[in-house]
Amino acid sequence: MKKLNKVVALMLAATMIFGSLAGCSKSNDKNGETGNQTTPTAEATGTEGEGTTDAAGIEGWTAFGENVTLKVPVYDRGVEGVPTVNDNYWTKWIQENFGDKYNVTVEFVPITRTDVMTDYALLASSGDLPTILMEYDYPKVSQWADEGYLTTYNMDDFAKIAPTYYNRMVTLEQIPYTQQNGETYFALAERPYYDTNYTFQTFVRMDWLKQVGYDHVPLTRAEYVDAMKKIQDAGLAKNPKGGAMITGVGSDQNYGYRTYPQNEEEWAKSGDVNIPMLGSDANYRLLQRENEDYNLGFTNPEYYITDEETNKANFINGTTYSYGNYISANMDWLNSFYEQNPDAELAVSPMGVIDEAGGTVPAYRTNNPFGMIVGFSSSASEDELKAAWMYMEWMTQEDVLFTMQWGIEGENYTIDTATNLPVSVGDYDGEAKQGYNNSKDYWAITIEARNAGTIEDIIAAASPKGLPQDFTEDIIKVYYQQKELAEQGYGVLDIIFSTPIEAEVEFSGVLQEKYKEYRDKLTMCKPEEFDALYKKYTEEYLKAGYQEVMDQRLQAYQDGKSTKLPENQK
Repeated sequence: MKKLNKVVALMLAATMIFGSLAGCSKSNDKNGETGNQTTPTAEATGTEGEGTTDAAGIEGWTAFGENVTLKVPVYDRGVEGVPTVNDNYWTKWIQENFGDKYNVTVEFVPITRTDVMTDYALLASSGDLPTILMEYDYPKVSQWADEGYLTTYNMDDFAKIAPTYYNRMVTLEQIPYTQQNGETYFALAERPYYDTNYTFQTFVRMDWLKQVGYDHVPLTRAEYVDAMKKIQDAGLAKNPKGGAMITGVGSDQNYGYRTYPQNEEEWAKSGDVNIPMLGSDANYRLLQRENEDYNLGFTNPEYYITDEETNKANFINGTTYSYGNYISANMDWLNSFYEQNPDAELAVSPMGVIDEAGGTVPAYRTNNPFGMIVGFSSSASEDELKAAWMYMEWMTQEDVLFTMQWGIEGENYTIDTATNLPVSVGDYDGEAKQGYNNSKDYWAITIEARNAGTIEDIIAAASPKGLPQDFTEDIIKVYYQQKELAEQGYGVLDIIFSTPIEAEVEFSGVLQEKYKEYRDKLTMCKPEEFDALYKKYTEEYLKAGYQEVMDQRLQAYQDGKSTKLPENQK
């Protein structure tokens, strides 16, 4: 996708330009780069022959005179059945095809997906940060910049070495997001179809629903409660909802419980999902429903000591009604589910259960209008920085990206003669087996999703293969449901700040832990105790730092150092 879709373009046109918001004057440069850019020097662009030459891009590159070590982070998700993340066929392929050619030793640094900040902090304290640091959440990379993990850099120099990557950022209008406080820190990957979440789907036991008299997935709260009770009464599942412990970041997304159109200042204060919104009316309604589910016995009574892998295993073993995760052509957990439950029938859950009494709407959180946010270590040498930019440009090349995303023809994928598009081999388990989600954690540095053909083609390629059921059409339907909701203002983009929110850095860890504690108590208390406890924990949460977080967010918004609420959500 080379252009922002209509929704993105309208949102950007109606909101902000980060460079000007951060107090940077714009130059007359045709690309709209900010005034703190400088003219590329011979040293910066490699005219000495160390890694690059005067010609821009790959055609101008030469090997480094002395070997350069490039350390690249890769998520270790703890998923069984995938190759070791830092030593496999594809890490060797990268070394042979990029590293050896340019005299670069590429080392992949495993980062625990569920504890990203701790891993990077430990690496920083030991003086061993990877050359590249990258994450999806702006507050995290903003914190790294504020704490000195990241170096600033000259965008002109980057454009010289990585013109394909740079020009795409210009085309997608991403350059404004690369700055913080007027300094350039970040480069941004592409995120096709950002305003939907089609890559994440929830699968439910359609066979159970049919057994208790439903020919569709429940679409209202009343239907959901009725179906879960009937599933219990039929002896199909004791606690059909299942459940796992709350991890803090990303927990309890309450977009469906908010009031629309949103109040812009309230939206600004709520920030994003990194610190849950305890105390808001939306969170009250969400947790009240969690309390009801627990007291009705829908929720696993030991959810608070159940990790996500165990929760997934419970679904595989046929003891829970639903489970959600990211889709890919080869989904080991779905393969295992059908092995355990060969006669089962699943369905893809449609958008949003509506609860008119509880005030819910079919709203959801969209992704940022960019993918991975990429920064560079403040301890990186000039050559290491060049090697990082070269790696990003190399990974963006069509032939390289295609191979990383699809693998080897005849092994990882075949070509559909009717469409001339690749089709993944879902059960491939040979030497060239790809990593999690088609090796996404390696190529996410340049793009967030495989992007071949139309959206229907893309979903067909990403939908799970080799299963008794084909979910492609159902996932396409969910995609178009989300597109329609986004156009109606129910696809919510979180506020993004162009300045660090210091209170978030100071209090986020404490608040995440407190939220887990309070949330569990609110979930498991008696219904008649809920209101008093919610008020009590809200006061404690505010005093523990959340009030200061909200105050600083609001001030940054009022100072013009943030995005604005899109027009279709006001």
